[in-house]
Amino acid sequence: MVALSYLIWLPLIAGAVAWFSEKKFPHSGNWVSLVSLIAILGLSLYLAMQGDSHLSWNWFARFNIHFALLYDGLATLMVVLTLLLAILAVAVSWHEISVYRGFFHFNLLFSVAGILGVFLADDLFLFFLFWEVMLIPMTALILIWGHENRRYAAIKFFIFTQASSLLMLIAIIALALFNQQATGELSFNLAVLRQLELPEQSQYWLMLGFFIAFAVKLPSVPLHTWLPDAHTQAPTAGSVLLAGILLKTGAYGLIRIVLPLFPAATMQFAPVAVTLGVVSIVYGALMAYSQSDFKRLVAYSSISHMGFVLLALFSWHEVAFQGAILTIVAHGISSAALFSMAGMVQHRIHSRELDNMSGLWASAPKMATVTIIFVMAGIGMPGLANFNGELLSLLGSFQVFPALTIIATLGIVLSAVYGLHLFQKAFQGQVKRQVDDLSGRELLYTGLMVIALLYFGLQPHIILQMPESFMRHLLEIGQGVQP
Repeated sequence: MVALSYLIWLPLIAGAVAWFSEKKFPHSGNWVSLVSLIAILGLSLYLAMQGDSHLSWNWFARFNIHFALLYDGLATLMVVLTLLLAILAVAVSWHEISVYRGFFHFNLLFSVAGILGVFLADDLFLFFLFWEVMLIPMTALILIWGHENRRYAAIKFFIFTQASSLLMLIAIIALALFNQQATGELSFNLAVLRQLELPEQSQYWLMLGFFIAFAVKLPSVPLHTWLPDAHTQAPTAGSVLLAGILLKTGAYGLIRIVLPLFPAATMQFAPVAVTLGVVSIVYGALMAYSQSDFKRLVAYSSISHMGFVLLALFSWHEVAFQGAILTIVAHGISSAALFSMAGMVQHRIHSRELDNMSGLWASAPKMATVTIIFVMAGIGMPGLANFNGELLSLLGSFQVFPALTIIATLGIVLSAVYGLHLFQKAFQGQVKRQVDDLSGRELLYTGLMVIALLYFGLQPHIILQMPESFMRHLLEIGQGVQP
């Protein structure tokens, strides 16, 4: 289906239009980006209604590389989440960006195109290409429109991602060569490579090459240190994309590539991966509580929450898989929402320090009310989307790793500690300054996020239905290699 490729090309075209239109008509880039993203979202939903679709064009015939895209339930879930949060990124940056506005929108939409390519790619070489494509504009967003220490954060983000990507590239080439050895031809097609029988030791090392690249993006301790700096220094739109979408590319890579291609190796590696997940949960929560910077606190909380995803995926249990999917979506919404609030506060008081925000509730009750709902979502309050994801992750993981799962529950307790600490420091206490409350535009998109967290908290099956067939296939693969 040719229209499938439009999901990638249209953001690039819209980004170029926004760049050039901004030169002639100031602030037109906002509207071009917003309208184009809404249109692409409509296209993605239309394609989803047509059922699973696939596109494959010969690209480098000599190496059997194809421009192959797959739009199944799992990809649909991630594409829709990406486009919704990209719309949010445009909304929160409406008045924040004052220099190079056209180029900002070009990089924003360029990164969206790369991210969508990652979620749609059905060829490993193409997957790697889009993995690199999304790195370039995201680095630019931090480097050009970031805050005081943006250069250090951008370089650190680039080095971490690029170094781990090289390991993935080596693993991809090795997989293609193994396929050539077995069948007589190179192949980067995921469906073909799933049929490949690899020697046990080779499978383990190839799995590690992919795992490290995805663990950096997730991120998992000890490969997490780029994240707090990147989040803190990025503009609000960059933080929304980083927390809401880019971290999910790591989880998506584990689901789409690592688990189905290397099931035996992942089961062998599972105790290590689950331990890293538990360490990330507890360490991220403890570090979040120790922060005085609003954005840095939320950044460390993301490390903690994504630890639940790592724990759940390597438990190889149906309920845990469901928890991982729900956590990916719920955290995408709630973390993007909290970074949006951090950006609004910083735009008003020109500071991210919690000590400078004391008593904001007095002058901004709407902002405080919305923020406490987002904090409650992050804590895992029943009735909100995050609760379902973390509960199912723990229930499923407990069946396989009971001791480590019990330790992981500390993350739930600690999230309440740092979440309420954040709200108390920023919105309660002695009134230090007066700030403007939420505008109509801000109230609109924050209100929609509140509705989304409530709706998916009460109707989680809507999320679980979309990737159901792929996750069932994944469980069958796991059962086929279990002793």
